[in-house]
Amino acid sequence: MLRLVVAAGLVVDAYVHADLAPAYAGGGAFGAGNLFLVAAGVALGAALLVLAVDRTVAVSAAAAVAAGALVAVVVSRYVDLGPIGPLPDLYEPVWYPEKLVAAVAEAVALVAAVVLLSARRPR
Repeated sequence: MLRLVVAAGLVVDAYVHADLAPAYAGGGAFGAGNLFLVAAGVALGAALLVLAVDRTVAVSAAAAVAAGALVAVVVSRYVDLGPIGPLPDLYEPVWYPEKLVAAVAEAVALVAAVVLLSARRPR
């Protein structure tokens, strides 16, 4: 059951990123739109992995993806890091519905993954 919650959170995150990507188009290969599409692909891949493989490494990977995405959305909201190398400045000091949905989905996936990992016994 918890694997489904982890996967569902990541699928929602992937959907939101893929849906928002066209709004951030431009900026070349490392533009925000392309970064959103990569984030969507990584989240979807982690969701499929956690559903297909019932192993600690799969859940750990899903937890890492969810944690990374959650940190990224919170930092992009509250901290203006400016551009980092080829990456654009992703600072956006507002919460809008899609961003909030993604953050909640990432947090749910992360918490479910941590609970699942803590319940596993070492072999």
